[in-house]
Amino acid sequence: MEPFRYHVFICDQQKPEGVPCCSSRGSAGVMDALRREIASQGLLDVVQVTTCGSLGLCEHGPNMVVYPEGIWYGGLTPEDIPELVRVQFGDGIVLERLARTETSDLRAEIIANRERHRASLCAEDAAGILPDELNLVIRSFQESRVVLTAVEIDLFSAVGPGSGAPDVARRLGTDPRATEMLLNALAAMRLLEKEKGVFRNTPVSSRFLAAGGKDDSRAAIMHTVGLWARWSTLTDCVRAGTAVAHVEMAQRGEQWTEAFIAAMHRNARERAPHVVQAVGSEKIERMLDVGGGSGAYSIAFARVNPRLRAEVLDLPGVCAIAQRHIDEAGLTGRVTTRAADLRQGSLGEGYDLVLVSAICHMLSPGENLDLLRRCHAALRAGGRVVIQDFILEEDKTAPKSAALFALNMLVGTVAGSSYSAEEYSAWLSQAGLGQMSRVRLPGPSGLMIGTKTISDAENK
Repeated sequence: MEPFRYHVFICDQQKPEGVPCCSSRGSAGVMDALRREIASQGLLDVVQVTTCGSLGLCEHGPNMVVYPEGIWYGGLTPEDIPELVRVQFGDGIVLERLARTETSDLRAEIIANRERHRASLCAEDAAGILPDELNLVIRSFQESRVVLTAVEIDLFSAVGPGSGAPDVARRLGTDPRATEMLLNALAAMRLLEKEKGVFRNTPVSSRFLAAGGKDDSRAAIMHTVGLWARWSTLTDCVRAGTAVAHVEMAQRGEQWTEAFIAAMHRNARERAPHVVQAVGSEKIERMLDVGGGSGAYSIAFARVNPRLRAEVLDLPGVCAIAQRHIDEAGLTGRVTTRAADLRQGSLGEGYDLVLVSAICHMLSPGENLDLLRRCHAALRAGGRVVIQDFILEEDKTAPKSAALFALNMLVGTVAGSSYSAEEYSAWLSQAGLGQMSRVRLPGPSGLMIGTKTISDAENK
């Protein structure tokens, strides 16, 4: 039984440049038009759209197949879609001018394409050519650098509603020839559109990468721009076993701090609802947010529990940024800041919850144990320490994001890393905490939770 009247499979196969495929022939634009038109014609409950790999008609794409009837359409353009949706899905009639009805020819073309592809793979394998997937990984830094440079010079803002390369270069004070090359590359990557020498932002670049965008992420992305230089030292770091260009956060300057906290704030706003739901807030009256950054987590907890009072502990420059976010949230007085170095000194006492979010990866195992012991001392009986961080599986090869982040800590810290659930459990236990649990959250990070038991508090 079909949950939808129609199920559409549309090819979005990407192949090496020069090789015919639906992606190179504009399948992304067709898919976007298809989804928008289905919604605008009120057919979301009638049609399910699924992207798929090659349908075998690469020279005649973009291609799609409509089930349950198995109707093949090819050579589609965004301009075809309103009529196609109205006729095929609204009226239930095959749109003959776009349909591929010659079954024997379709089959022959698909088989021929399949054989050509198989022969090509065999030839590449015999010649010892790098697989496409591996080659893509090796060269992926190029596209990353293009976007980072564009953000760094604020190119998307300079493009505005539409500009030629000379105008963009003049606004940015950059070389006209080089600027045009960068603009063309961004258009090839579908982050700009180009028509008759005029470049325009796409919906994605307008929203995230240009001034005035609904979800302007330029400040946060500047943190990634800063990571570029550190990652270029990875080879030397592997040889040395530690960062070779490490600078303490307090010495990195206001611009770096603003970009770093902006990036962390963006991540925290997304993850805070999951953390609050997993931890619960109803029994928390006093909360300490260790290394709390922008205060996003404290703000999230305070919003759902009007009795809760939270304190963000961080470096002086960070506390100033956190205070801005606290004031904007209307929580001045209920969420406060305390300037301190989390690596030393007492954290206070009598807290129901001590949150340690995105901190442990910056520290060595010994430093983490010391921090958790001081967290234990800051708790009341029955209070909890909640660690949010990348958590590796026991063999440390998964999840991939956590394994890669360990290298991010190698190039950026003296002795930081990503750690496993087993390591966190050991430190929590050694710090005197019990009732330990791991909570898996959507996304790259998870929680480790330990409780200060009443018997332990009485013994103290």
